[in-house]
This record gives sequence, structure tokens and C-alpha cells, in this order.
Amino acid sequence: MPAVTTFTIPYLQVLDEHGRLDAKKDPRPSREVALRLYHGMVRAREVDDRLLKLQRQGRIGTFAPTTGQEASSCAPALNLTDRDWLVVSFREAPAQLMRGIPLFRIFLYNAGFEEGNEVPEGSRTLPLAVIVASQALHAVGIGQAMNLRGEKDAAVLVFLGDGGTSQGDFYEAINLAGVWQVPVVFVIQNNQWAISTPLARQTRAETLAQKAVAAGIPGIRVDGNDALAMFRATREALDRARSGGGPTVIEAVTYRMRMHTTADDPKRYRDEAEVEAWKAKDPIPRFRGYLEKRGWWDAAREEALVSEVRKEIDDSVKEFEAEAERLLREHPDASFDHLYAVPPAALKAQREEFLRRVRGEA
Repeated sequence: MPAVTTFTIPYLQVLDEHGRLDAKKDPRPSREVALRLYHGMVRAREVDDRLLKLQRQGRIGTFAPTTGQEASSCAPALNLTDRDWLVVSFREAPAQLMRGIPLFRIFLYNAGFEEGNEVPEGSRTLPLAVIVASQALHAVGIGQAMNLRGEKDAAVLVFLGDGGTSQGDFYEAINLAGVWQVPVVFVIQNNQWAISTPLARQTRAETLAQKAVAAGIPGIRVDGNDALAMFRATREALDRARSGGGPTVIEAVTYRMRMHTTADDPKRYRDEAEVEAWKAKDPIPRFRGYLEKRGWWDAAREEALVSEVRKEIDDSVKEFEAEAERLLREHPDASFDHLYAVPPAALKAQREEFLRRVRGEA
């Protein structure tokens, strides 16, 4: 029988895990851009380490670690302009920080304060979405609004995980993205695990990028631990979107080196040998080697950067804890807000009892 259509999914890798560079594919970022990217990746790793310590100390609640996924988050965000939109889920602290979200708000949100989800005035950044894949629909909605308004030279960057591609929201989003030709770039951070469900039990598809084919939009698979490949792929997709070329799906093949969230124990379902194998593909030392070969980095600069970032984190923790104390003092019953349009009598009674206990009247 004749084929109705055929398709291929391109794969992009510029700098492999052994530090070998494909010079023909090198996007050759300027020194300033390359160092901004490396700074963002190191900062994200240090923030992740501090978040884990804070959680283990009981100073914040559960959070979703990002160690190992810095290239697939920071490089795309670096390509955004002020006119572009950033739409994130719960594992994109690196992208949020690249976008200019204050660090203390990352800590504040993970301590359970919705005020941590506030974004700077005028920033085209949505608060993070916890409901898996819901943000894909938000991104398409923004993109279609831009189309209807005739807004040019702007695009939407949205992140989701491999687990998000198993949700109906994702399929609805890419289908409408194709129909409406919205300026949206979908970055799927394929970290191999949707909590305890491995990729092989989520889909029989050889790639996640090929899911774009059914929606009639381009899809590409990228080495998600290769900062240069992620930078190039998202730059090209965003440029195409801004110029009216429509959406793109980018599958970033990476790995979650830590737990899904700190409420999870990956040792119950994941082989440690697998984790060790992926550590050899760590995006940070790989990109550092590239910078060193270009004469842009050395041990002294590394030491200074880590010292600078840790100082910033120390200051941000103090700021977050001071803000948390103020919020608790001024509004200790905030957890009762926004649960019902009209709170039921039982909830009102619980709130009143809680406040009496806070005031020492119980």
C-alpha cells in the first residue's frame, strides 16, 4: 500500500558527554552569553543544594529538585526577550531565575507561601503550574491571544516533563497550536521518570518529539544535557515563532538525578547504576570544559563564582525567612483563604478555633 505520509525526527547534539565539539553545529554564543548561561546553571545547582538542605531541616516544605536538568532549563530561558512569555511547571526554578524571578521568592514559595509565586511587575512570566500539563494550554491561549491582537516579534516558551506528555491537556494544546499556528515553543524535559513511572511504561513511541507530527508541527529531539544544543534549538524555534512560522516541540533528553520531589524515595524504584551512568553526562562540567577550551574560564573564576552565588543564596534565605515571619504574623490563617467561594460553617469554625489558639485563648 502506498504511504500517505512519512516523517523523520532530527536529533541535535553539539557537545557530547566526552567534551567533543561538533564545530559545524556550534551556535558560537558570544563570551558574554556563554558566561551568563554557565552562571545560571551553576547558580541553579547551588540553589537546588540549598533547597534540599532547607527541606531536610524542616525550614521549607517539599520541592521538586532540578539537579541534572540545568541545561534544558537555563539555555531555553536565556533566549527569551522581554516581549516573550515564559510559562513554567513546578521544576523550572532555573528558568525562573534566568528570567529574573527574585531568589527569595523561590524559597518563599517552597515554604508554602503563595506570595512566593508573585512575579515582577511587567514581566511576561506566569506563576508556576502544579497541575501536570495544564500550563501547555495556558501557553497556547497566550499565543492565540497574540495572534488575535496582531502582536509580532514575540513568542511563548512553555516547559513540561515527559509525564506531561501522557496528559490529555498536552495533546489538546499541541493540536490547537498546530491549527492556530501559535508562536509557542514546547520544551519537553524528558528526564526519563514520571515520579516512579519510567518512560517505557508511558509510551510506545520511539521519541516524544514525534508526538508533534500528529499535530502538524515540527518536532526535534535534542541532547538536553548539552547546553549548546539546547541554546541553538530553542533559539531557532523561538526565532521561527516570532517571525510567524508557528509552534515547535523540542524534546530535551535529560535525567532527574535526584528525587521527583522530596516526598519521594527514588531508591525504591530506580537502579543506582542508572543514576551513576547519567552523572557522567552532567551538563555543568561538560559546558565548563567548553568554556575552558575557549579561554573563558579557569579554576580561579570557578571558585569566585561559587563563592558569589553562595553569598547570594545566604542573603536570599535571610530575606525569605524575614518575609515568612512577617506574613505569618500579619496573616496566620492564610491557609484558610481561597478554598471556597462561600466557606462552609465547619471551615469557619475551624478557622475561628485556629485563631483562638494562635492568640493563646484556647
